[in-house]
Amino acid sequence: MRHPLHQHEPAKLAKGLQKSISLAEATVYGLGIIFGAGIYALIGEAAGIAGNMVWLSFVFSAFVASLTALSYCELSSLFPKSAAEYVYVKSAFNSNLLGFMMGWISMFAALITISAVSLGFAGYFNALFGVPVILTAVALIAILSIVNFLGAKESTKLNLVLTLVATLGLLLIIMMAIPFFGSVDYFESPVQGKGLLPSLNSVAVAAALIFFAYLGFEDIANISEETVDAKNAVPKAILLALVISTVLYVLVSVSVVSVVPWQQLSASSAPISLVAGKILGEPGTIVFSVIALFATSSTVLIVLVAVSRLLYGISSDHGMPEVISKVHSRTGVPFVSIAITSLLAMVFVLIGDLKEVAYITNFGVFVLFLMVNLAVIMLRLRGPEVQGVFKIPWSIGKVPLLPVLGALFSLFMISRVETSSAVFGSVVILLGVPAYFVLAMLK
Repeated sequence: MRHPLHQHEPAKLAKGLQKSISLAEATVYGLGIIFGAGIYALIGEAAGIAGNMVWLSFVFSAFVASLTALSYCELSSLFPKSAAEYVYVKSAFNSNLLGFMMGWISMFAALITISAVSLGFAGYFNALFGVPVILTAVALIAILSIVNFLGAKESTKLNLVLTLVATLGLLLIIMMAIPFFGSVDYFESPVQGKGLLPSLNSVAVAAALIFFAYLGFEDIANISEETVDAKNAVPKAILLALVISTVLYVLVSVSVVSVVPWQQLSASSAPISLVAGKILGEPGTIVFSVIALFATSSTVLIVLVAVSRLLYGISSDHGMPEVISKVHSRTGVPFVSIAITSLLAMVFVLIGDLKEVAYITNFGVFVLFLMVNLAVIMLRLRGPEVQGVFKIPWSIGKVPLLPVLGALFSLFMISRVETSSAVFGSVVILLGVPAYFVLAMLK
């Protein structure tokens, strides 16, 4: 007899996605998204807010991310399905509408991310080769969508190469900056002298921005149906990706402010390249511009994969027209959802400013994280208890403490997002309600 909590799992297709992704590949998949535009571009913006205390913003963001990461671990081991947030929230609250809204928010946050990072890639490419920005961004999306169509294994292989280059770039920055360590006050901030509270508030505001640099660990859950032994591998991959990225981010943030004053970093659109140029001269700037191309293209590729699997998962659960869940007989990928994702991403390329886009994306993600933490709490309270391979420790009765903290910190981070971004994000979220009913009529 099926347990009541399993009645809301997505219906299985006659031919599902192919399981071909290992634990190591799933971890690299997450790192491929994490090591992208966030660290290579936004660290300068964050330094302008938090000053030399930007490293503390990374620590704070990592703490907030880790709380929700544990919730993703528990839920992914219980529901190893594509369209992760959609499945989790729908199953916890018995609500098709709430589940769809989670998929809606996740989809648009990801599409905005693709557009922003593609434009970031195009900016670096334009500086090196003079090719028009919009044309380059659209071409990048088209090429990487073809890679996505070739199969999950092919995507992860290319992502492995791109991610290794991006990671190498961060490691090089750290090693080159070692002689500069200790040269500045790492607790200096733009509001220094006004008291501890304003400095900590600037750290929190910078954390709300730089959180964009951590996004990616949660998308590992969206490849559960293509991961071997997903109930064990996906939670491990989520935690590994978060730990690795946190260590490197803190070291990189200390490195960059040790070499270049935070005021100059905040004025640069390519802060990592600026640091490399300060140490190595013009050759360093060029080399790290090329590395930034690898990092940003890796992010675009993996977010394209994540969104296409999200649409596939919602469609396979009858939350969208069935045609979207069609799987190609040869490559074993959801080719219709890949095509839709590619076209929508090209349209969103028309959005510009990376800082604004990051805040908008983060607003949507914090709402998702709030609901994911609440989903864990609801499933624990509903009982009888169903356990996956991974279970979050520490509870009072049936109430898990860490997801409660995760929900509270998600609310706090929402309050740190710029007002204009929060308003725009709220409008996008509310548009999901009429979209749900329109799509219901098309099914």
